[in-house]
Amino acid sequence: MFRRTTRQPSLRLAICLLLILPGIGMAQILDVRDLNVNDIRALDRQRTAVILQGGILEEHGPYLPVYSDGWVNEYLTRQLAEALVARPGWKVVIFPVIPLGSGGANELGLKRSYPGTFAIRPATLRALYLDLADELGQQGFCWVFLMNLHGAPSHNRALFDACDYYRDVYGLTMVHFGGLSPIAQLFQDAQQLWDGEARRENAFLVHADMLETSFILYLRPSAVPSAFAAARSNTAPTMADVLRVAETAEWAGYLGAPRLATAARGAQAMRDLSSRITKMASEILDGLDPRSIGRFTDAIKGEPVQAKVDAAAAAYDTELERKQTEWLRKHNR
Repeated sequence: MFRRTTRQPSLRLAICLLLILPGIGMAQILDVRDLNVNDIRALDRQRTAVILQGGILEEHGPYLPVYSDGWVNEYLTRQLAEALVARPGWKVVIFPVIPLGSGGANELGLKRSYPGTFAIRPATLRALYLDLADELGQQGFCWVFLMNLHGAPSHNRALFDACDYYRDVYGLTMVHFGGLSPIAQLFQDAQQLWDGEARRENAFLVHADMLETSFILYLRPSAVPSAFAAARSNTAPTMADVLRVAETAEWAGYLGAPRLATAARGAQAMRDLSSRITKMASEILDGLDPRSIGRFTDAIKGEPVQAKVDAAAAAYDTELERKQTEWLRKHNR
């Protein structure tokens, strides 16, 4: 009897902790939309991480939604936030999704306008994040993480510019995970989840292929029509092949072999990606200089096929800017 009564309080305490502790963690993850002035003033700038999550609205062919990148970024944001608040005394402030980005995949086919892509110019994207950098920097937030994975080099250069500006002007840290080489490499590593024959069929991992379709089958299965399982493969082993396929008039807006996608592989790849990002974030908070981490935009600099895509996109952007500026001037704006 004595042993039984002494164990009961411990059991009750354990149950209470199991019920309370998850709530404590959630209480440290804050939605900026819910905060008032006093809440924000009270945040410990040294132990508060701000996450700006993005998600370009971009065509992903007939089998994936235009917000595919956004679903990935939202998942990774939540996983990162939960990992960071596990650090004693830390809080995370999450901003609402910024559904804007540059360089829709249709640029690979030198197609300037394409159903489902609603992109902004890289200069506009950079200006947006520079403005946010000024707001956050003037308010003294030491740690800002950009969760905005999207492959276009122009998109990533714009976000890196904002990060460098934040460091140079305010002496604070802003990190864009999506363009870092170790994160980009993980997408290539994820191919190992498939056998050699599947990897050959999918070939170059670029857009709306077996990996990205697997992501969305895991994260948003209701948004993937069953017809993906019968999709014709657009195999392209090199970037030159990617352009050749994407430039054809009949291109459906995707590459690789979406038919090989599975939710299980998507779940594993997402876990691996999340783990790599949270580990990197933790190392940065512990003193790693994010500028010491390679950037994939530097690695592909001067690559001739990508340079062709970038040059065509830049020419189009210049024309858009001219058209907009002319209209503003005409109307005295």
